[in-house]
Amino acid sequence: MSAEEIAMLDAEDSIEQVLSRYSTDLRSGLTSEAAEKKLKEDGLNELYKPPKPTLLMLFIMQLLGFIIILLIIAAVASMTVNATGSKKDDPLSYTTGIAIFVIVILNAGIAAWTEHKAGDALEALSKMTQAAIYATEQEVQITTNTVVRGDIVVLGTGDVVPADMRLAEAEDLKVSEMALTGEPDDVSKTWKLKPRKEGEPEKLTPEVCVFSGCNVTNGKGRGVVTATGMGTRIGRIAQLIAGEEGPKKKCFCLPDTSANQTPLQRNLEQLGAKIGILAIVVCVLVFIIGVALDRKPVESRKDVDSQSGAESGAETGAALYMVLIAVTLAVAAIPEGIPLCVTISLSIGCSDMVNQHVLVRKLAAVETLGSASVICSDKTGTLTEGKMTMVNMWAGGVTYDVGGKGFDPTVGRITTCDTGVEAGRQMGVRSTLLSGILCCALEVEVRDPDTGEEKWEPRGNSSEAPIVVAARKVGLTENVSKDYPRTIEIPFSSSRKMMLTVSDVSGRSHLCEDGMPLPEGTKYLAVCKARSLGRSGVVFSVNCRSSLRRESELFPQRPGAPNFIVDLCEERMMADGTVAKHLGRAKAEVLKVVDDYSTKALRVLAVAARPMKELPFDMHDDELSTDQKFSALRQDLRLLGLVASIDPDRDGVKDSVLAARGAGIRVVMITGDYLKTAIAIAKNVQILQPQDDEATAAVDCNCLRPGGQYLETKEMDRMTSTVRVFARAKPEDKLEIVKSIQRMGQVAAMTGDGVNDAPALNQANIGVAMGIQGTEVAKGASDMILTDDNFCSIVAAVEKGRAIYSGIQKFVAFIMSVHIAEVMQIFVCIAAGVPVMRTPLQILFLILVTDLPPSIALGMEPGEPGILKLRPRPKTEPI
Repeated sequence: MSAEEIAMLDAEDSIEQVLSRYSTDLRSGLTSEAAEKKLKEDGLNELYKPPKPTLLMLFIMQLLGFIIILLIIAAVASMTVNATGSKKDDPLSYTTGIAIFVIVILNAGIAAWTEHKAGDALEALSKMTQAAIYATEQEVQITTNTVVRGDIVVLGTGDVVPADMRLAEAEDLKVSEMALTGEPDDVSKTWKLKPRKEGEPEKLTPEVCVFSGCNVTNGKGRGVVTATGMGTRIGRIAQLIAGEEGPKKKCFCLPDTSANQTPLQRNLEQLGAKIGILAIVVCVLVFIIGVALDRKPVESRKDVDSQSGAESGAETGAALYMVLIAVTLAVAAIPEGIPLCVTISLSIGCSDMVNQHVLVRKLAAVETLGSASVICSDKTGTLTEGKMTMVNMWAGGVTYDVGGKGFDPTVGRITTCDTGVEAGRQMGVRSTLLSGILCCALEVEVRDPDTGEEKWEPRGNSSEAPIVVAARKVGLTENVSKDYPRTIEIPFSSSRKMMLTVSDVSGRSHLCEDGMPLPEGTKYLAVCKARSLGRSGVVFSVNCRSSLRRESELFPQRPGAPNFIVDLCEERMMADGTVAKHLGRAKAEVLKVVDDYSTKALRVLAVAARPMKELPFDMHDDELSTDQKFSALRQDLRLLGLVASIDPDRDGVKDSVLAARGAGIRVVMITGDYLKTAIAIAKNVQILQPQDDEATAAVDCNCLRPGGQYLETKEMDRMTSTVRVFARAKPEDKLEIVKSIQRMGQVAAMTGDGVNDAPALNQANIGVAMGIQGTEVAKGASDMILTDDNFCSIVAAVEKGRAIYSGIQKFVAFIMSVHIAEVMQIFVCIAAGVPVMRTPLQILFLILVTDLPPSIALGMEPGEPGILKLRPRPKTEPI
């Protein structure tokens, strides 16, 4: 079976079957002998890193270009002829050959050094997997690269998963798979197999497995290693980066980089080949004409011999003379200055791009982006902020707008939807948000206080950030929980799907200032929270009170699907703090609000409460199980409110997408998120327009691989030519989409930030990685990096790239006109029998001193007005 088929079995079989397959035991693990045997069979738990070309090898590769070879031949011919002539002992006679070699070495050296500085994506991948783990019989610590299939590994918060594993135990285990799948939220893991429900969307990763390189953000677990090294998911991504056949070779040991050439490099190479062929033809033609006409230089030297007074003359043969003329023609015909001017122009462009928040890693990428006809963009962090933000609320029958984006609580405020009135002091808002933060374990803090830069970042479970940030906007910080001492905590579990806490609220008449009133004698507040497995979730806020010699009320709080919570509620809090029955029509109204939020791809959380005379159990009864206590607190809930969050689109992205469309560039979203969420964001940023048919313009990537096999080439190309949104995309899907776009002759730019984006970044004509949230793997596979992670910077870079290409066209035309004039004057001189006006050394001097400065000036010209409104040039258009 293939590695993919075995991985599928590991995710679907029972843990007993998996342990049996790898001949291991959950308690004792592998014996030392068995581990050593498997280590010899499978090798170290490392990613294969192909040898990186040395600077010398890259320099030699630059000497294999057609133009360069012609120049080398011309230099050798010049030195050979002079070595056999009458001036062979004169060092100055070899200056032409030496000068040509200097030009060749200068060009090759600059190009080799530029390529040598490029990063290595596979090296970054291997660094990601370095971690320490506990394994084998006595939980001894071993290095990651000695882990083998069958080892039993213990995971805890903060650990990096050392290899692909099937879980055998999991307690509140959450893993960040954003780098692997693109999903921004931590993923809950379990060891229990669950049958997939009909209509339930396919998960990007199995719930019972964790994967190499992912960070454990919460809880702990234990599992059996099922794949190591290149057999892991991250290893298969590394294989996609390197190519299925590995690195190709040319000229014996030299790596073949032709597949990674940019359109500009190909066009310059084609131009050079044409010029080279024409130069050979002209040289041969002039040589034949010169020999046929017996053109020879007569070098007369009149020496007055004091003794004989004789004159001596020396004459060079026509053939040898015409060889030197051919060398002169070769130097005149071949535009040696073009590579140098292109390098200088691109280098200046790189410096200018920094001001556009673009860091260029490969020089040719500066121009390539200007020729892009399709931009494939990731959603999270590129088109969007990459920060879940609360945008709407419903409480006490009133709907609210929540302003601001990201984690900065000082930006934005909460207002009523109908009147726009400030609502930060309204009872429904404050009661709902306080109930939410009492069951949060997250803090929002300002980083980099030394620099004076405010950079609000969440610390803890990022899914709780929207509640905490919104609460801060109305003056309720997460530190308020210190005023409500937590006395009971029931942790999240896959069966309860929620977390419950009981806090002390003794002596309070209201939940908080301007909050809902608490019945007299309330002592405890029970808060329960969980996020749903889908795109919506809920938080139940249940206030609990005990009867310790006085009347009390308890408010249990619990999350689940919003409509499930709404159905459980028997009453709801009104805007003025009174309580009303929550029956038929009232429930339908709330469910309609939930549906309205859900259709906008918002993640909905419901907050509910339940007042009780006393605790429904004895807190000191050790016989009661946690689940029994929890079940007793989830009855007769009182609905407090709904909160809805989304990862909002970045400021300026909409205008940039419209600008790209005006430039003839098609913007395509490829994301691992759900289709509904992807469509909502695509509409917000105008990737999908009102007239577009969602059924054909936005698809789930499962339709690209019906039955597990990708569509035929023609069918795949037909789909990728029209679809603008691809959802639930895997790394292989992104790669196939980019290949399809390239097959249709288009220049594809790909943006991404995760490990899952690296293969597509590497395959695309221009790979653009995110500088802030991007992984080192994505940066290593890219051609340029956005230092602000903003899609708007890409469009600005496209405009700059087009201006650079326009400048290159200008100085290429200028340089070619100079060289054509040189060739014509030499031809006329030979045909007319007059002395050749310039030697090769003089021509080289003119090119470097009088031609290059104007060429560079032409290359630095700003782009013409409206250059962004032009259609992208065809990929095969000659320069």
